[in-house]
Amino acid sequence: MAAITIFETVASMRQAVDAWHAAGEKVALVPTMGALHEGHIALVTEAQHHAKRVIVSIFVNPTQFAPHEDFKKYPRTFDDDCAKLAAVGTDAVFFPSVEEMYPAGFATRVLLLGPAAVGLEDRFRPTHFEGVATVCCKLFTQSRADYAVFGEKDYQQLKVVTRMAADLDLGIKVVPLATLREADGLAMSSRNRYLSAEHRALAPTLHHIMQGLAARIRNRDELYKAVADAQNAIITAGFELDYLEARHAETLGQVTSLADGPIRLLLAARIGSTRLIDNIAV
Repeated sequence: MAAITIFETVASMRQAVDAWHAAGEKVALVPTMGALHEGHIALVTEAQHHAKRVIVSIFVNPTQFAPHEDFKKYPRTFDDDCAKLAAVGTDAVFFPSVEEMYPAGFATRVLLLGPAAVGLEDRFRPTHFEGVATVCCKLFTQSRADYAVFGEKDYQQLKVVTRMAADLDLGIKVVPLATLREADGLAMSSRNRYLSAEHRALAPTLHHIMQGLAARIRNRDELYKAVADAQNAIITAGFELDYLEARHAETLGQVTSLADGPIRLLLAARIGSTRLIDNIAV
């Protein structure tokens, strides 16, 4: 297993990317906050299908956490992450400090509308996507990558980043990858490690309820009633529900039936102290 290259500065990463591009090699970026699991490794594998060289960024981005959220306790497992990435042939890790990403005097943010302002995650985490978009915009321009690979688990984030890259002409193609799941249907997430044994056993209920809702919508059941029934089922199962909604799969706008276009079900719910998000296509 070859040792993995670690870039701690933008300058060192750009020097390598410039050399790869000069050799005619495409470059893909996989942005992460570390604590890598099989879902992240699948993103790397997908990136390798598109580009000769793959960089994985590991940066726990403070600007996307609200003051009450889990920035300080977010798991940091850098050595283990690098071992996993080296095992699958990742070319490099970009591991910047907060000071490298946000130097003294940093005063710029990305202002978002469209899929970032539809009353889903943005309703509960109003500053989150501004932080995500700002750091992704920086990573895209810092790396000068040709592709960026994102998982569909954070579906609204995927749509926000895709829209931003297109709107700002960043010259990078955002590639989506379907959500990876555990055998019982739970979407893979770094936050799953926070679940107690009891809550871990209950967590897949969310996916199963969503599957039932999707089937009802495909069968032309009345949309609002089907969604309300599923919301009630989640609450009855013991979760604190932030939202479960049927939205247009591309714009994330409101829909009233299948006639309004492709539908995506999006969910956020808490069990104990852990907040889980998920989504599926109808």
